[in-house]
Amino acid sequence: MGNRRKSREFSLQFLYARELTGWKLDEIASLFWKDRPASEDTRNYTNRIVSGVADHLGSIDMLIEQSSRNWKISRMSYVDRNILRIAVYEFLYEDSPPVVIINEAIEVAKRYGDGESGQFVNGVLDAIRKSLPNRNVPE
Repeated sequence: MGNRRKSREFSLQFLYARELTGWKLDEIASLFWKDRPASEDTRNYTNRIVSGVADHLGSIDMLIEQSSRNWKISRMSYVDRNILRIAVYEFLYEDSPPVVIINEAIEVAKRYGDGESGQFVNGVLDAIRKSLPNRNVPE
């Protein structure tokens, strides 16, 4: 598994823990990295995603809700909404191609979500991709 995939999975676990506990990022980080061996690149990218999602949570969630057809973010499972948050952060602030971000999000959703998560994540992210400037070309 590549460093970016591992970072996305760690980011999901980190954000999931944050939602369940309500702890601050630095409180979670001190415990989170204790039992998870990871390269420096993986840790750095994970920390960048987690911090970026936290810093832009309001605008990320608004974009997700606008594109999720009758689903409020609060009704989504913790896993699905955090996978979406990670992917939307990457759409907006990282340089990975949208098709790669979507495929990675689907794979993480299949691994950590329920039987419907992959399709749900795919549908929402495709709608978001099409709504973003310079991201609406077929890939």
